[in-house]
Amino acid sequence: MYLSCMKHLVKEEQYQKTKAIVVKFGEPGGTGELLQKKLLERSDKTYNWVYDYWLEDMYLNQRLALPVNSNPAMVFPKQNFKDRKDSLRFAAHLITGVLEYKERIDTRVLPVDFARGQLAGTPLCMKQYYRLFNTYRLPGHKRDTLVIHKPGSIEQEHIIVACKNQFFVLDLVVNKKKLKEMDILTQLEKIVKMAENSEERQPPFGLLTSDGRTEWAQAREVLIKDSVNRESLAVIEKCLCVLCLDNPSGMEVGDTSRALLMLHGGGHEKMGANRWYDKPMQFIVGEDGVCGTVCEHSPFEGIVLVACTEYLMKFMTGSPSKMGRATSVSELPTPARLLWKTTPHIQDLLKASAERLQRLVRDLDMDVHKFEVYGKEFIKKQKMSPDAYIQVALQLAFYRCNGRLVSTYESASIRRFHEGRVDNIRSATSEALAFVKAMTDEKDSEKMKQLWDAINAQTNYTITAITGLGIDNHLLGLREIAQELKMERPEIFTDETYVASNQFILSTSQVPTTVEMFCCYGPVVPNGYGCCYNPQSDHLLFSVTSFHGSTETCSAVFIKALDEGLVEMRDLCRKSNKPQSIN
Repeated sequence: MYLSCMKHLVKEEQYQKTKAIVVKFGEPGGTGELLQKKLLERSDKTYNWVYDYWLEDMYLNQRLALPVNSNPAMVFPKQNFKDRKDSLRFAAHLITGVLEYKERIDTRVLPVDFARGQLAGTPLCMKQYYRLFNTYRLPGHKRDTLVIHKPGSIEQEHIIVACKNQFFVLDLVVNKKKLKEMDILTQLEKIVKMAENSEERQPPFGLLTSDGRTEWAQAREVLIKDSVNRESLAVIEKCLCVLCLDNPSGMEVGDTSRALLMLHGGGHEKMGANRWYDKPMQFIVGEDGVCGTVCEHSPFEGIVLVACTEYLMKFMTGSPSKMGRATSVSELPTPARLLWKTTPHIQDLLKASAERLQRLVRDLDMDVHKFEVYGKEFIKKQKMSPDAYIQVALQLAFYRCNGRLVSTYESASIRRFHEGRVDNIRSATSEALAFVKAMTDEKDSEKMKQLWDAINAQTNYTITAITGLGIDNHLLGLREIAQELKMERPEIFTDETYVASNQFILSTSQVPTTVEMFCCYGPVVPNGYGCCYNPQSDHLLFSVTSFHGSTETCSAVFIKALDEGLVEMRDLCRKSNKPQSIN
């Protein structure tokens, strides 16, 4: 499968070299057989043989900064707040919803998810939900650690509120009583007032979490030498979630600018320091109505984030705000401001983090685009899978921009398995290549056949990946077992083709929603695109990112090619009298 996935993406000479390496690796009694035997032994001893390998490879070993490079964001519908108090009411209602959702998780009353789309109806592992609020990504010099707190632990009875780059502790339980929504609002109002007091203002320590992981780990080591900093960090690291109360950004509010503010906060001059990027759930409520959530991705996938945020959006609109009589305000202790001890060295570290965040902000090229010519209903009428159809359209757009196809990543949920996360659907199939070439010079009947072939190949690979038979996790497992055995890295993993197979220049994901919101994330390589799409019945929403620093990419150019390709594919489907049946 690996060879067939790569044959059409590398030069013939390189392919022949790779083929010889693969054949040697797979010989009876060879390295591959030994590693496979060890992997089978591991699978006998563990619930999920790939989970730890995958988590480290995908997230914990990565050294890039979390904003843009790793943390995805969910952009909520634009809110129309009349004033600051209005935005605080929204925030208090949102946190009330979060607490209700967390209680459902803790009491295990969340209904089990079942697969939709291909092979619908299979029950899915729910483990990721239990990591939404009780995990924390701790930076390390070489690899990070995913810290998991016991659910419902006493230490976790607070949230952190960020306001004007200051951090405050909002206790949710006072005198053994849970705060009501009105109490939460009262406390948020106190926090806003405290944040405006410039005499007590602390340096913007949230910036450190926006830096590269090794840089942040080194800075954290400096911080914890002082007990004041140690205590502040401990309180943040154990919180349920972070609520970021943002000032108006001063940017013109559109889909693209809202997405940027979720991903990186607009840099240190805007809201970039009013964040704590290591915490999996950060809810952002801007005074100008820009709201959403930005997530540390290592504990859970986008689909779990969607389920949580859709619950919250429905809670916000469906349950009236319970602003009953509050507990007597005198009974509520003033929220504590987190304090920091700083030194000239720490000031220098903050300055360096601010500059690196600014560079990232300037480099990100984001384009959120609503394709309104048709949506998934039209695609379904052609008897085609909307996801496969969109993936083929993405290949066509990339080919039109670059004259070639490249290794493409589409996340495939493997939650059919205990602790399952994702494998990769390799969408740059040889059938997709034949189709995109046909779109330039073949006659329509040929093009239609090629489109069907491409869609069938995509659909078949999707089923392969979601049923645990994809190649990426398996190759990763063999590679990691070799490392554990302290073997010299087998040639199959040092070969140019393998390196290219893991450079995902096109990184894609379908994140469908049933309420009005959308997901976005950055590219995973410097010369690549991040493309998140949300198919709705009468339109398709695309969030495309790339880096200005690359001469090979431009988000607007990619969107234009995608737009044109989608229209041509519709025209092609219309021309061919009746859709053939899927084989």
